[in-house]
Amino acid sequence: MEETLKQIIEQARSSIEAVATQADFEAAKARIVGPNGSFTEVRKQIGTLPKEQRPVFGKMVNQIKQQIESILETGKERLKQAELQSRIGPAIDPTLPTPDYPDGTFHLLTQIRDELCSIMRKVGFTIAEGPEVETEWFCFDALNTPSDHPARDLQDTYYLKDNVPFGNISKHGNERHLLRTHTSTVQIREMLKTPPPIHIVSPGRCYRRDTADATHSASFCQMECLAVDRGLSVKDLKAILDYIFQSLLGKDAQTRFRPHFFPYTEPSFEVDFNCAHLKRLGKDWVEIGGCGMVDPAVFDSVGYNSDIFSGYAFGFGIERIAMILHGVDDIRYFYQNDLRFLRQFSKA
Repeated sequence: MEETLKQIIEQARSSIEAVATQADFEAAKARIVGPNGSFTEVRKQIGTLPKEQRPVFGKMVNQIKQQIESILETGKERLKQAELQSRIGPAIDPTLPTPDYPDGTFHLLTQIRDELCSIMRKVGFTIAEGPEVETEWFCFDALNTPSDHPARDLQDTYYLKDNVPFGNISKHGNERHLLRTHTSTVQIREMLKTPPPIHIVSPGRCYRRDTADATHSASFCQMECLAVDRGLSVKDLKAILDYIFQSLLGKDAQTRFRPHFFPYTEPSFEVDFNCAHLKRLGKDWVEIGGCGMVDPAVFDSVGYNSDIFSGYAFGFGIERIAMILHGVDDIRYFYQNDLRFLRQFSKA
């Protein structure tokens, strides 16, 4: 009897492994465990055995039953997977690009930043970048910003806890860490390591404690420029700004200066511009940024000789330019990740 059960197991294994369709599987299963199956016939013989042999034989039958059920389940799963594979077709290469989505594109702010950088490279400026986590000295002191200046208040600047370590951010003294409020910090770091002349553009993200509305954001993108050389004057500053806005907005673009105050430039100006793009806004002139000649006190901070060298600096918000160029009336659209908005500015 034991030999018969072993033969049934081998029969079950070989017949189930050979089936290729669900109909073949059901037929093979019936030959084994169906009403007239080989295993069913063996089970019927339990009642013909002497009472003392029935427990041993019954235990053996139950073990064989479990093995047969496992073989049947394995065969059933194999047919299920084969059927699924036949429906979905041959295997695909997952490294191939998907046909379901259009190609990606750069964010509008990235496009504007890259265009501005390209314009500046054409006249000899290089791109410089620096850390977004800064210290008070680089952000304020080296830029001739007095200790009681409103920009240094907790209400305006994001200061970090004293116990937060930043081993990769060099300090000038024992000042606090903060999130930079402008990219002028890059100018200081570049001047400390590079002797004049120097011509750099420093685009990057800045942070201020502004309440978000249509024209303000706690995080925003800025581009600043610094030129230091012999004999630079306000005339050179005006010329480079005219070049930038005419390259960006068309030959009809004009700029004008209005006197202002910045701690790190003297004289200082607000910059307005005029171009055809402003007609849809119903305005003749729009303020776009600040500029001026570098204050000698800033040169003293970095070891430049202000008797020999002079320089100019200016900066403006990239979001501001993007809003004017494309008629966007709310700065928050740039940061909401709404593809319906962003895809309007996709470039092929």
